[in-house]
Amino acid sequence: MNLSSRASQIAPSPTLAVAARARELKAQGIDVISLAAGEPDFATPAPVCEAAIAALKSGYTKYTPTAGIGELRAAIAEKLQRDNGVPSSPGQVVVSCGAKQAVFGALFSLLDPGDEVILFAPYWPTYTEQIRLAGGIPRVVRCSSEAGFLPDLDVVSEAVNARTKAILLNSPCNPTGAVFPRQTLERIALLSEQHGLWIISDEIYEKLYFGERPLSPASLGEQVAGRTVTIGGCSKSYSMTGWRIGYSSSPPAVAQAICALQDQVNGNATSFAQYGALAALNLPEDDVALMREEFRVRRDFALLEVATIDGMSCHPPSGAFYLLIDVRSLLTPRFDSDVAFCEWLIEEARVATVPGSAFDAPGFLRLSFATSREELTEAFARIRDAVASLKVPQ
Repeated sequence: MNLSSRASQIAPSPTLAVAARARELKAQGIDVISLAAGEPDFATPAPVCEAAIAALKSGYTKYTPTAGIGELRAAIAEKLQRDNGVPSSPGQVVVSCGAKQAVFGALFSLLDPGDEVILFAPYWPTYTEQIRLAGGIPRVVRCSSEAGFLPDLDVVSEAVNARTKAILLNSPCNPTGAVFPRQTLERIALLSEQHGLWIISDEIYEKLYFGERPLSPASLGEQVAGRTVTIGGCSKSYSMTGWRIGYSSSPPAVAQAICALQDQVNGNATSFAQYGALAALNLPEDDVALMREEFRVRRDFALLEVATIDGMSCHPPSGAFYLLIDVRSLLTPRFDSDVAFCEWLIEEARVATVPGSAFDAPGFLRLSFATSREELTEAFARIRDAVASLKVPQ
């Protein structure tokens, strides 16, 4: 079959592939603990489900405006102004089928063929795939664990050239959990202003932080806001991954372009799911705070467990719900890569993790602590035993 060159170049999601392998083994009756997927284990809050059910019963099952129902767009704009300090209005908001679609909408609307987008490694692999799909070229700036996975701003400045169109940020970051401090964002904003660059800020993990609240670049002033696309959603903060509700807020001309793209691709996000999202945005902040605190406890527990395993180390994440664990000292001579190590781990320990190479972080693995403490305890016991067996002469 002759597929297009564009389609042939798309790589499948490595995180979803690992999760699928774990499900496959479970279906065979094999006891596998999956720490691969980025999905909260909490139930979707009851008021959200009730709002969606009420919408269904009330007949809200038809098309909506492509950009989303007016009430939800207004609630998102109000939330961005109140919680994030981001200037926004309903006309600047486009509701999408998840934040993933919102990122693609921004890239497709802003990039011409050959334009470069600066992004920071380790990064979510969807970013590079979407940049290429939109005709752009990823320009990767590497961030080290020793620097807390924060970028060297002199290196960022050197990466800017005549073809640079945008800088793509993800704070809190998947997979590192890094949260960009104000001074870092201010320097990036200054670069944006000096070189006429766009900032695409993926803030899907904004409510999952363990120190200072993450800062939105668009809150740094009118000029920055005028060149920033702010992206968020309900999946992580409200445990609504399957609902597929994300959004972007951008300058009006960009919002119109994003909406026009959605017109021709999928139209509106699911009608009754939008009413559920509206209920989510009206939940008391205490509900989210309880989930955030539980993630903090799990993070601290997971870090203590990693510290007991010879050959593993981890920089403490400041947000999200992942550990990016350094396993470089465990790879030689038995394993030729982190991919081989993670494949061995799922077969030997029956624990699914994602190779760091998927995030442009070879020699690491990503582990999600978005699961129960009991499951984390068992998973680390299995990993510890498996790693200990490597030191036993074969």
